[in-house]
This record gives sequence, C-alpha cells and structure tokens, in this order.
Amino acid sequence: MKKLLLLVLLIALGAGGYYYYRSVKNGPEGALVMAAAAVQSHDMAAFKKYVDVSSVTSHLMDDVAQQGSALASLVPGGGMMMGGALRMLKPALAKAAHKEVERYVETGSLQAAAEAAPKRVMNLSLTGLASRVVSADSEFKGIKYSREEGDNAYVGLEVSQPKYDTTMVVEVKLRRLGDHWQMTQITNSGELLRGVARLEKKRLLNQ
Repeated sequence: MKKLLLLVLLIALGAGGYYYYRSVKNGPEGALVMAAAAVQSHDMAAFKKYVDVSSVTSHLMDDVAQQGSALASLVPGGGMMMGGALRMLKPALAKAAHKEVERYVETGSLQAAAEAAPKRVMNLSLTGLASRVVSADSEFKGIKYSREEGDNAYVGLEVSQPKYDTTMVVEVKLRRLGDHWQMTQITNSGELLRGVARLEKKRLLNQ
C-alpha cells in the first residue's frame, strides 16, 4: 500500500502545501501550516494542538457509514459494509482510524499507519481510502476558498488527481480555541468518496 480522509489533508500539505502556507501566521490557514509542520517533524503533541483527531475521525466514520454504494466499488469486500454494519462498528473503526493517524504522524509512513491499526472485522483502512482520493502523484494546487463564520472557519484545499485528469477540493472545518484554530472535521468526505467512485467506474468502462 502506497498511501477516511484526514490523510488526504496531510498528504496534500506534506506534498507542498506547507511551503505555500508558511508565510501565513494567523487565522485558520495558519493552523493548517502548524499541523503540516507537526507532521513533518513527527510531533504528535503539536499536531493534536491544531487537529482534534477524535472529532475528525468520529465525523469521518459517520460520513463513511453513509457511503455503502461508494465503498462497494472502492474497497475489496465493500459490499459487506452496506446497511447498518458500519454504524454498528463505528466505535471500533473510529479507534482504528485514530491509531492510523497517530502512527502516520509519528513515522511519516502510510504503510506503518495501516499496519498499526487494531485488527478490524471489516477491511476498511483510513490510509486505504485516502489513497483513492489523493494518489502518490497528486499535487497541492492551493486554497480554493477560506471563510470564517463566528468561531468556525471553512477552508477548501484543492489537490490534483492525475489518474482522473481532474482536481478535488477537500473542505476542512476549524474552530477557534483562544489564540489558535483547531481542525475538527472534513466536511465533504462523503462527496469525495462518491466522486471518486463515479470517476473510477467511468475509467473502467472506458478501458
């Protein structure tokens, strides 16, 4: 394995976004700079300051649980994840995803992250799903948009997807915590998975 979706952000920033953002010192974008820097330095404590890992992974599992048809085409044995199975296993899957994120930050290795996760009943890996949205050849293109709504902020990060000759926008939500911002959710993870499933189906039909 070379590479739900927090890792999309990490891969995008680690692939070049940090250097784009390094001049940004304040605001939500600054928090993403610091999160990316923490990944590069393998500083888990600093990473958790700017990313609420439990919140992000919990929201991701909720979103993924609603994407049965997309998972059926993207994940081996994904058809078994239809219905309420994913929702029933959410606590275990969220814990596994949390472990994968921690291991990735500590080692910088997506393979190590996948291997570190606890044994799962279902073959569902955060790193595996991330690799379907952001491939090894993907590049960070820039900020598509950024807006603040009170103590919440939404930032759209555009990344290329050469496999499908297109780009995708990963929207992250952050909240203000005193003197800094903290990422709490990837708001369009379900949309991203559905989009990739459609593109993959189209690619296979055109082969």
